[in-house]
Amino acid sequence: MISAERITTARSTLNVLSVPETTGEPVLFVHGNVSSSAFWRSTMLALADARDGSLDTAPSAGFRPLAVDLRGFGDSDPAPVDATRGLRDYSDDVLSLLDVIGPAHLVGWSMGGGVVLQALRDRPEAVRSATLVNPVSPYGFGGTAGPDGVLTHPDGTGSGAGTANPDFVAALRAGDRSADAPVSPRNVLRTAYVVPGTDLGDEEDAFVESMLSTRLGDDHYPGDTATAAAWPGVAPGKRGVLNTMAPTNFRIDDLHTIDPKPPILWIRGTEDVIVSDTSLFDLAHLGAIGAVPGWDDTPAQPMVTQTRAVLDRYGNYREVAIPGCGHSPHIEKPAEFRAALLAQLSEA
Repeated sequence: MISAERITTARSTLNVLSVPETTGEPVLFVHGNVSSSAFWRSTMLALADARDGSLDTAPSAGFRPLAVDLRGFGDSDPAPVDATRGLRDYSDDVLSLLDVIGPAHLVGWSMGGGVVLQALRDRPEAVRSATLVNPVSPYGFGGTAGPDGVLTHPDGTGSGAGTANPDFVAALRAGDRSADAPVSPRNVLRTAYVVPGTDLGDEEDAFVESMLSTRLGDDHYPGDTATAAAWPGVAPGKRGVLNTMAPTNFRIDDLHTIDPKPPILWIRGTEDVIVSDTSLFDLAHLGAIGAVPGWDDTPAQPMVTQTRAVLDRYGNYREVAIPGCGHSPHIEKPAEFRAALLAQLSEA
């Protein structure tokens, strides 16, 4: 059983899921873009059960699983997003929640991984451990090259809200629950969030509803757009979700300087098409393979390589790569994911 509670912090009112009667160190799950806390429900129940040794692992000392809806997603208040702060509107909301629940283990998926990285960078003493699940690169999404995230253009051309597929945005706005169009939320879930052919079972409809809970517009998803003179003609705006991850707004290349350094677990699916060195959501890679016309030889962003470079400098981390898994290990390969997570939590 999972319950939902609206928790008011110094910054906002957030919807938070929990498993009643669980005690122990808080484990806060942070979802990714175009989703909500609903994607963590099965993981939360499994973590609660792990206290009794019902997973094929040693019983844990006890953890209190929680999952938050970020602003503009799920049932949290739809506060506007100032993208010039990078992901800090989200990470500061998370840190304000930690002021209420206490220091916690943070688990962030995709964009949520970037939120966790920013929270860790800004207040490491509040983070018992950090688990990054197919996280956005520490250098954002789009518009950089090389392991050190060098900007391909000073204004972040090739990143931001202008990179969103307008047909996907229209499908979200229409509340499309069908599988009729390639870019319907259901088909994006089936082909990009997970490896095609993954059996999502009874949870698929709930995941689609979660995606459709995304608030839309310039202050939310995808955000406001700006034009650029260089290919592909789009640059990041100043508001909304995708602009928070533009490399001109979000950049964490000094994580190794923080003190203390909580342990980091990096879990990734090897078949991810969203966060990848050859991402099918990176316009530069799409241009290189001829899917976006007019490509000017702008290199693709090596997202996984960039994350590894930042974590190598950090030092206190472990990487778990799961074969045959896409963007959502907690859904696609739950046994492998949970074993790695429990090991992290138990050792931290």
